[in-house]
Order: sequence, then structure tokens, then C-alpha cells
Amino acid sequence: SNTILRYLGRKYDLYSSNAKEAALIDMVNDGVEDLRQKYGGIVFYHHEPGPEKYIEELLPNHLNTFERLLSKNSKGSGFIAGNKISYADFNLLDVLQNHLHLAPDCLKTFPLLSAYVERMTSRPKL
Repeated sequence: SNTILRYLGRKYDLYSSNAKEAALIDMVNDGVEDLRQKYGGIVFYHHEPGPEKYIEELLPNHLNTFERLLSKNSKGSGFIAGNKISYADFNLLDVLQNHLHLAPDCLKTFPLLSAYVERMTSRPKL
């Protein structure tokens, strides 16, 4: 649950002590969870609009939001929020990797997200 994620984020220094940055991390994580629910509805429950329409029409809008957020933080060369990794980064990576299994080319028009996945997956002990 998100409550557990936030708890673990605080416990293992994967959160921010700055209130504004912590709110941004929470906002990103909530956006990740919104995307995860849509993904789950398509993959596990076969909800409409179906995978093709989801991949072609809905997913790019969500990915664009994360791409813009990345661009505003260290010009996309760092983490989703702030100067250190947060629990939201791990959650975002997970949902992006899930989508890459569904649609391997889904990040091709999102260079910052593509580079982000590469950076995150190259981290030791991940």
C-alpha cells in the first residue's frame, strides 16, 4: 500500500525532509498508482478501452506528464523529484517496466523516461 511505501521511504531516507519536495514525491507516487490501476484494469481484468487503444491513446498522456516532471528536475538527468532517490522513483520504475512488457516501444518518444529507466536499472543492488 502507499502508506507502507511512505513509511519505508521515511525509515530508509527515501523521502524528503523538505515539505514541498515531499509533497511532490507524494504527488508523483499518486500519479504512478493511477497509471498502475489503469494498467491493471487492461491487463488483468480486460477493461475497456482495450490494450491497443490504451497504448496508443491513453498511455502517452500519462507518460508525457512524467517526462515533463523529469525535465523540470536537473533537466531530466536525475530523479523524479529532488536530488536523491525516493520511494516514488522505485515505484515509477516498476510501473514503467510493466508497461515495457506490454508495449516494448512505449518509451521511444520519451527520451528522458527512456534514459531514466536505463539509469535506474543500472543501479547496483537493484
